[in-house]
Amino acid sequence: MINQLSTADIIVFLIYFVVVAGYGIWIYNQKKKAVTDTKDFFLAEGSLTWWAIGASLIASNISAEQFIGMSGNGFFVGIAVAAYEWIAALALIIIAVWFIPIYLKNKIYTMPQFLKIRYNETVALIMAIFWLFLYVFVNLTSILYLGAIAIDGLLGGQYLHTVMVALAIFAIIITLGGMKVIGYTDVIQVGVLIIGGLATTYMALTLVSEKFGLGSDAIAGFKVLMQDAPDHFHMILDKPTADSPQEHIDKYLILPGILMYAAGQWIVNLNYWGCNQYITQRALGADLHTARTGILFAGFLKLMMPVIVMLPGIAAYVLHKNGHLPQLTGGMDGAYSAVLSFLPSGLKGLSVAALTAAIVASLAGKANSISTIFTLDIYKKYIKREADETKMVWIGRLTVVLSMIIAVMFTWEDTLGIGGAGGFTFIQKYTGYISPGVFAIFTLGMFWKRTTGAAAVAGILFGFAFCVFFNEFAPTLFGNDTFFYTAYRNSAGEYEIPFLISMGLSFFFTVAIMVAMSFAGPKVHPRAFHHEKGMFNVKPITVVQIVITLLILMALYVKFW
Repeated sequence: MINQLSTADIIVFLIYFVVVAGYGIWIYNQKKKAVTDTKDFFLAEGSLTWWAIGASLIASNISAEQFIGMSGNGFFVGIAVAAYEWIAALALIIIAVWFIPIYLKNKIYTMPQFLKIRYNETVALIMAIFWLFLYVFVNLTSILYLGAIAIDGLLGGQYLHTVMVALAIFAIIITLGGMKVIGYTDVIQVGVLIIGGLATTYMALTLVSEKFGLGSDAIAGFKVLMQDAPDHFHMILDKPTADSPQEHIDKYLILPGILMYAAGQWIVNLNYWGCNQYITQRALGADLHTARTGILFAGFLKLMMPVIVMLPGIAAYVLHKNGHLPQLTGGMDGAYSAVLSFLPSGLKGLSVAALTAAIVASLAGKANSISTIFTLDIYKKYIKREADETKMVWIGRLTVVLSMIIAVMFTWEDTLGIGGAGGFTFIQKYTGYISPGVFAIFTLGMFWKRTTGAAAVAGILFGFAFCVFFNEFAPTLFGNDTFFYTAYRNSAGEYEIPFLISMGLSFFFTVAIMVAMSFAGPKVHPRAFHHEKGMFNVKPITVVQIVITLLILMALYVKFW
């Protein structure tokens, strides 16, 4: 029995579903050609406006990973996890000003294509395979698992597999329409997730206020959070000492204080937003000003995301701490669902629609990028070179379906152990195994003309190897005397280096190896990009956007340092 959703909730959710599906069909029919080609299917043929690009970026980024995983980290650690959102706003400025002009000038449509043009076929093929495995076995699986767990909790906890399949089918329907349908339906999706997310946060704060006898006052509820859980409102965690409780050490292993800003936090955000197919794909078909404006718009929206995806977790912590919240199902990742269970009839349906919008939009974005990479960078080049446009579009659609089936199969019984340490940490840690190497070969390839193809291959392989070493072997070999950084005993009693620090160390050594190898080559690599004078110049309106974002970001860090 669906025991937590009323008739009003179901009606609200069905309205959302019909509007998104209907709008997607309308967009598809309005913009479809007699013969859909690959540029139209994978890139929307430059038809996305700046607001569609920005909205699509956020809709594809905000998913169960944030609603469930980040809210769970908010429950456990607090506002410090907002660094992933707020530093992203700064990273998007860097991407808009320096990365996108290089992509557009060189007509880059896929990330493996970038590697082929700048380095060679070998680098492109290795990374295409890496990305496909990452997107399918980490991203799709984690989004499906976390999303299904959350929604199933509201349906009585008996429909996990049904919810998984339903989410996968909904995402497939959206994805098969191509990037145009994804991009424009994402405008609705991001509207739903922001409105529904804000409504959930408002009601969570109101609930806290009511439970503490202050009436229905969201502002009073927020003040209660800051007074009752002051340790949850610091962006920078203190370094553990010999007397630190185990809980503080476990928090520090996830978000290692000021040092994470000198290490992995930058790699996470710049790699995710600047070297990631399913993100940059939204802007690759647009002109420079449109792409920049859309990306900066997304950066502005990122500033408000912690209010939606992290604050409910802190509210759940305070309610749970004071006995006003039942036992969480699924550990910290059950915090968001626990808050949703208190919402009134109708609003709960809106919140479920917001969560579904976030999940489906991200699944669709990931699936489209999987099909783009496989079709353009593997199938066309290594399986059937003579394939025509129609054939490749159909291969892309088949890849979407197959990738989603694989993701459902591997998520069916939590095969990858996603639920162990919290979904958000799972995704960040295991994506981080390839991020240092990828970010190194992209940044050196863009901005250092001497970087060679051999150095890029070494960067991919050594970047991965270093991450494995620092995460899995260095703590055991060196214990708490681990060089460059002190490891700490986790709750299992084993020494562990915070994965964000491991990423920073891996990036440093990877770059050192790549630079050393490249010095053996010519001063200017034959495939190096040549930057034209003025290509990084920005318009005055763009400067205004950047300044506004920076001022807000500075104010947030001053307030919550």
